[in-house]
Parts: sequence; C-alpha cells; structure tokens
Amino acid sequence: MSESLGAASLASWRLHSAVATQGIAGDSIYGMIEQEIARLQLKGVLLDYGAGVGNLTRRLLALGVFSDISAADLLPEPVGLKLSQWLHQDLNEPIPGHDAQFDVVIASEVIEHLENPRFTARELYRLCRPGGHVILTTPNNESIRSLLALAIRGHFVHFDKGWYPGHITPLVRKDLLRVLVEAGFEPIGFRFTENGSLPGLPTHTWQELSFGILRGLRFSNNLLISARKPNI
Repeated sequence: MSESLGAASLASWRLHSAVATQGIAGDSIYGMIEQEIARLQLKGVLLDYGAGVGNLTRRLLALGVFSDISAADLLPEPVGLKLSQWLHQDLNEPIPGHDAQFDVVIASEVIEHLENPRFTARELYRLCRPGGHVILTTPNNESIRSLLALAIRGHFVHFDKGWYPGHITPLVRKDLLRVLVEAGFEPIGFRFTENGSLPGLPTHTWQELSFGILRGLRFSNNLLISARKPNI
C-alpha cells in the first residue's frame, strides 16, 4: 500500500480487504467464544464488532442468552439477520454515538485487520457499559508454527502474502494485555482454540498427531482474551 494514498483510495483499500476476508472464522474459534460466554454467564445487550457476513452473529442469536444483538462492519448487512441494528462502519474509525451501550462486545478475528490496536481497544472500552465485558480473538503468534515462520521467513505465519491485505497487525499476548489495560479494562484471561496446524502441513493438527495431548499456547492457531470494564 502506498504511503501517498488519499482518503478515497484508502477507503477503497479497506473495502477491498473486507470483501477479500468476509469476516469468516473457523468453528474452533466460534466454539471458544461460546464457551467463554457460558463460563462468564454473559447476557444482556451485545455488539458483534466486525461481523463480516454474519456467521458468528447467527450463532450468537441462536444461543438465546442475549436480549438484544447489534452488529458492525464495513460490509453491507447480510440478508436474513434479525438484529436490533446493523452499524455500517469502517472500524478503523469511531462508531458515532453508542457510548456505554453494550453489556458485551465481541471482536472476533478483527483487531489484526485494523490499523491501530490501541484505538480499537479504546473504542471497545467506550462502547462497553461499566461492568461490561469484551471478548477478543486473534491469530496466536506464539504458536510453534508461527514462531518458526518468523524465524525462517521473517514474518508470523498468519501474516504472510496469503493473508495480506486482510491481516496487517500482528499482536502477541503482551501486546493485547497492554492495549486493553491502557484502555482501562481489567483482563480476565486467555483461552486457546486447541486446534493448531503443523508447520508445513496446515491441513493437519498437533491434536491429531498427539491424540489431543498437545494443547494450549504453543499448539493453537488462535487465542482469545476476555476483559471487563470496571464499574465506575
């Protein structure tokens, strides 16, 4: 991307990236989110931040635990979604209004697509109600596969040419903790998909090879961090 892109070209570039990726993630990521929702007993008003074509949104609707669900994305509203509202928005920019409106904000596989993770964390904080929660997932750049790619090729595995221009901002756990704490959140903890591709054999997993023994940070493709906005 040229540093001299004007506003119109930048908007076009961002839309190209959104269309290319569609905001689709895997079942292991969606399952991890659903488990965290159940573990924290989350309910109330929810925002699917970066909903893409609505795959996760549909699953959240099917859970039946949220009284109201909205979604935000640069892509147009998918047909057939029964939502409170679809916020058509470039998430590199602030969503107008909606201050402290949501009990839960889920940003699944979004932050790595955006240009400024600290802005994103502050925006999630603004949108959350006091006492509300954010659930964020992103590629796990501390897996064995990703660290090997960094050592050999000079980039994390989910940020090579096959993932660009969708994935542009790689973060590790320390980065995620820092941006959330700086925004004002109280981090709760990390979770992992327990689904991790083998180096050089992405269609096979560590879990298949080890009969499920190899798990966690080094053997998962994606991670989740949840955090809480203090009651103030």
